[in-house]
Amino acid sequence: MLYHIYEAQRALIEPFAEIADATAKLFSNPLMPFGQLPASQRVAASYALFHRLGKDYEKPEFGIRQVPVDGVQVAIDERIEIDKPFCELRRFKRFSDDPATLLKLKEQPPVLIVAPLSGHHATLLRDTVRTMLQDHKVYITDWKNARLVPLSEGEFHLDDYINYVQEFIRHLQSKYGNCHVISVCQPTVPVLAAISLMASRGETTPLTMTMMGGPIDARRSPTQVNNLATQRSFAWFENNVIYRVPHNFPGAGRRVYPGFLQHSGFVAMNPDRHATSHWDFFRDLVRGDESSAETHRKFYDEYNAVLDMDADYYLETIKTVFQDFSLMQGTWDVRSPAGKIERVRPQDITGTALLTIEGELDDISGSGQTEAAHDLCTGIERKPGRHYEVPGAGHYGIFSGRRWRQQVYPRVRGFIADHPLPPGAASVPSASVTKLDARAARGSAKSARETQKAA
Repeated sequence: MLYHIYEAQRALIEPFAEIADATAKLFSNPLMPFGQLPASQRVAASYALFHRLGKDYEKPEFGIRQVPVDGVQVAIDERIEIDKPFCELRRFKRFSDDPATLLKLKEQPPVLIVAPLSGHHATLLRDTVRTMLQDHKVYITDWKNARLVPLSEGEFHLDDYINYVQEFIRHLQSKYGNCHVISVCQPTVPVLAAISLMASRGETTPLTMTMMGGPIDARRSPTQVNNLATQRSFAWFENNVIYRVPHNFPGAGRRVYPGFLQHSGFVAMNPDRHATSHWDFFRDLVRGDESSAETHRKFYDEYNAVLDMDADYYLETIKTVFQDFSLMQGTWDVRSPAGKIERVRPQDITGTALLTIEGELDDISGSGQTEAAHDLCTGIERKPGRHYEVPGAGHYGIFSGRRWRQQVYPRVRGFIADHPLPPGAASVPSASVTKLDARAARGSAKSARETQKAA
């Protein structure tokens, strides 16, 4: 019922927000009579702020049109490589008519960036993608808003997330022989599970895995986010944050953790900071500081755009990662697409190098939580420099902004460069990968048939 009330309120406010936007433009235009009135800038700023607070925020675009590669501007074509019910594997294909640049692009390593499914869209990693494109072939998991996924597509579990990641890794391996994987925040746990399961089966694992600011061991330096998960019972989360999607969306009837509730939680963590930011936005408009005002708009266009998460996935993540600590306890079992139950054993990984990165001031994933991956992956030799704590960086600073570009990225780039694809590695899928993909396809088809029967 809460979701329906929220949607009714949003539908009521949205027309007024659009009127406020038009009025703000009217009062801020010096060529219009209203723009000549006393305090017109203050009136325009007030309406503009109301518009920002009342408008609906849609999913932003990545909007990466070109990137520089050794001083040459390279065109970017964004395309969907694999389209799954709950996720798109998105590729940023690079083009150049400069022969030397084109040769360099072909030789650069492929990287799969696994974006978080924890409230915001994958576009939150826009700066990560843009920077990586200078030296790598880049793919990213673009998770779909669960309220847009029809019930006919079935449920989405944490196991499905892991199976998706494995499928995407195999896809890159089939094209390039192998690949590198970067996981940011929430996906560090399912990515480690996915690669562990591949290693246990004897599959080829990625050349490297870079894990950034994730809750591998949420017991270390617990943050406000961790404490909430441990102080509330599983039943509390199921009864208080799970609602059904209203009828005006394609996913009507699906059980989800709504985006608007997640956004409320984000804001509640730092209410003073957000209030100050909006007040500064108002003052910037009054002063005519359009540059600062535009910076505010860009940040909150991204920050306020949130997606719904499927209830099963969200609840299982809470229990597995933040309550039972199943990965650290060695008790995590995952169901494959074929229906087989497999134990997650990070110690089985031997052919993949590991780099962990944390922010000194991270208030989402506390100090030591990501570094714990090294304790689990005992089959990987830990060399000096394989863990980096970014001085002065918060959670977002390790993958976006100046610290990411100047401090973190050079380390990530060097780490990947130190583990190149072996000479002569085949760019065709191995027999084992082909067999596993076929088995997974049969399992997915069977699951789809069962879902249709149930519906």
